[in-house]
Amino acid sequence: MELRQVRYFVAVAEELHFGRAAERLHIVQPAVSQQVRRLERELGLELFDRTTRTVTLTAAGRMFLVHAREILRAERAATEAMAALRAEQETTLRIGTNVGLGSRLDALLATLSQRSPQLSVELVSAPPPTRLAQVREGVLDAAFVRGIDHGPELEFLPLWQDVLVAALPASHELAARERIDLAELAGLPLRIVPRQTNPHLVDTVVDACRAAGFEPVMGPEFTTDQDTLAAIATGRPSWTVYYAGQAEIQPAPRIAFRPFNEPAPAVQTFLVTRPDPPSKRLTALLDACRELQRRDANSLTGTNELVDDFNWLDVDA
Repeated sequence: MELRQVRYFVAVAEELHFGRAAERLHIVQPAVSQQVRRLERELGLELFDRTTRTVTLTAAGRMFLVHAREILRAERAATEAMAALRAEQETTLRIGTNVGLGSRLDALLATLSQRSPQLSVELVSAPPPTRLAQVREGVLDAAFVRGIDHGPELEFLPLWQDVLVAALPASHELAARERIDLAELAGLPLRIVPRQTNPHLVDTVVDACRAAGFEPVMGPEFTTDQDTLAAIATGRPSWTVYYAGQAEIQPAPRIAFRPFNEPAPAVQTFLVTRPDPPSKRLTALLDACRELQRRDANSLTGTNELVDDFNWLDVDA
């Protein structure tokens, strides 16, 4: 049994005329007659009494009409539900996020909300390989990544350089300066995540230290923001790095965030998408990213992008 057979049967049952049913369905009459006959053969029952002048429902036809209408109502309900789901999906933008986007992400979402208020944004946190796989599979519309610039069936769009800043005790003598040289931290232990957790970040920091003329002394590993910053503030003097955009919004009692003098270490952030023509919701995200880049180009100079715009505050307990 096919839905079109049910639909044709209901039209004939309500019109009690094959010609008028065909006009209502916008098809030719032989097609209606043929499909109703096939339906009757499948059911093994006559649904209509036909004469040269009249068409009437048989007892089987009257019974089947009740069920046929229920079938069509169910079809309409299913179609409407799928249309609603499609509309929701078309207005829901799913983005894989990266640690440390901070004020960058806030600015991007604010721009996106202003430009495309109809969009609902869902942020998804996952390890980088999972993010890339979910973009490739269409589970995510896009994802932010650092330290990865290529992958099969993906496009990597460079967005901005995330400048790194130092986090050190607010009581330390270096905290009295607006900026510091990386080499001045040579005597302090560096608290950073294990290399296997974030190889690109660790390599960037270690390479920058070596370029500044010293091998960093590795202290206890970076665990959580709260615990690591509390340990830096109260224990033996040590330091760590933060992305400037993250430091800008990071609650940090008794911690001073200080930018580095040039050359400041930085990490490139990419937006990963599929190479297909972008959907409307992805186009809105790309436009918001371009707007953010234009603002940077207009308001910031030099390579230390976020530092000149950073509100360097010490928060005392």
